[in-house]
Order: sequence, then structure tokens, then C-alpha cells
Amino acid sequence: MDAPRITVDHTRCVGNAQCVTLAPAVFRHNEAVQSEVVDPSAAPLELILKAARFCPTSAIRVESASGAVLFPAS
Repeated sequence: MDAPRITVDHTRCVGNAQCVTLAPAVFRHNEAVQSEVVDPSAAPLELILKAARFCPTSAIRVESASGAVLFPAS
């Protein structure tokens, strides 16, 4: 399976680090202490989706490689 497309909305991210804690190989904090994606293929999809669900501001969007929205549910 191809790596998912993951984006972090920096207008929502407050640097809570839930995603960094749950999937440190996928997410890290940037200089502004906001999460950014480092390697979308570095963790199982289930873990990436868990990290997105745990984001308190819903700043993470996950799509399949083909563009289908996996999180958030529409």
C-alpha cells in the first residue's frame, strides 16, 4: 500500500503533541512548535489515524494515496 497523504492545518494546530507522541516517526514539531509530517510511510495507517483522532483541534487530515479522505469522516 502506498503511503497516505497527511496534512496538518497550522491555523488549527496548537502544538499539543499528541500526534508526535503517538507516531514520532511520522510527526515532529517545527520551529513554531506546531506539528508537521516527516515521513507518512513510517507507521501503520491505523496508528496515523489514531494520532489524527487524538488531535484536540482536529488539525490533521489523512487521505489515501488515491485521494480518498480517511480522516476526518465527512
